[in-house]
Amino acid sequence: MNGPMSLPKTTITRAEAFGVDLEVETVRTDAVQSFLKQETVFVELETTEGLTGFGYSYTIGTGGSAVLAMLRDHLLPRLVGADARNIEAIWFDLFASTRATTVGAITSLALAAVDTALWDLRCLRAGEPLWRLAGGYRRNVPLYDTEGGWLHLTTDQLVAGALESQKAGWPGVKLKVGKSRVHEDVERLSAVRDAVGPALDIMVDANQSMTYAEAKRRAHAFEPIDLTWFEEPLPADDLTGHIRLAESTSIPIAVGESMYSISQFREYVASGAAGIVQVDVARVGGITPWLKVAHLAETFNLQVCPHFLMEIHVSLTAAVPNGRYVEHIPQLRAITHQEMEIVEGHAVAPDEPGLGIDWDRDAIDDRRVS
Repeated sequence: MNGPMSLPKTTITRAEAFGVDLEVETVRTDAVQSFLKQETVFVELETTEGLTGFGYSYTIGTGGSAVLAMLRDHLLPRLVGADARNIEAIWFDLFASTRATTVGAITSLALAAVDTALWDLRCLRAGEPLWRLAGGYRRNVPLYDTEGGWLHLTTDQLVAGALESQKAGWPGVKLKVGKSRVHEDVERLSAVRDAVGPALDIMVDANQSMTYAEAKRRAHAFEPIDLTWFEEPLPADDLTGHIRLAESTSIPIAVGESMYSISQFREYVASGAAGIVQVDVARVGGITPWLKVAHLAETFNLQVCPHFLMEIHVSLTAAVPNGRYVEHIPQLRAITHQEMEIVEGHAVAPDEPGLGIDWDRDAIDDRRVS
């Protein structure tokens, strides 16, 4: 039993943040941008029990230094001396201490790096994998491929990529849309559908590039192709536009990767503007709020198909009963020892204690940015 002045064994004694730049593994383009590099922000926490938790978040090229500054100047000093078991209390304390910058992307990304490190500690302490401690619904989750669907690829390349995914047993592929003319998008999508037949799920992603009127027009043109969802057709802050669009088309509207708080998801879900919920663990502020969004979606009978970060989202999607898909975009191979396991078109959640990501610490150290 601890004496009156002794610290719990789970007290955080060291909190460090640093950045690592990762070049993209392949050319990636969409209707509004190119993915040039991943700024990866890491947080490492040590406790009096001798455990080390390792968490992370990311940006796709800008803002990483701002996230690091938020961590180093404001959040990490509040962690030393805290009990790492009290994840909800820590998350709320950090959120409350940054009222001037919440809700916002930089703060949410910083919170996520801390929160994932705390969950890593929780899982290591319990000797359990993340997928089980976060809910434990199943280990295998269907996988869809995005790497063969970028906007700069030719129609022939899109068809070849979709056929390759189908041959590998993957149940879905995602294609970028947003060409300057409607017929260009329709021709590309129709070519893929004709090649793969009716069984393969085809999703499309406009990356917030359209107006309501244009998205409505394109959705009408896309409907004969039998799409699984139409992702981010409008800017994420256009709730009214998404409501009107969802009412005007039979294609489910997918949103969430550009939302940074539980309350934003609540508004979208409650208003019927979201048919698929794509909550991103880094952008929403960590595993703690991610699970709340997933359970919120479940109460509205909506499925969760998280954005990017497949190495951690495989465990979270496996944890909840309404997890439908994991997105395949490999980006951590340069700093991990092994890749995510894929069996018969399904991603398999790691069963090792912790987050389940086998980090290559030497490779990470070699890529640290000053």
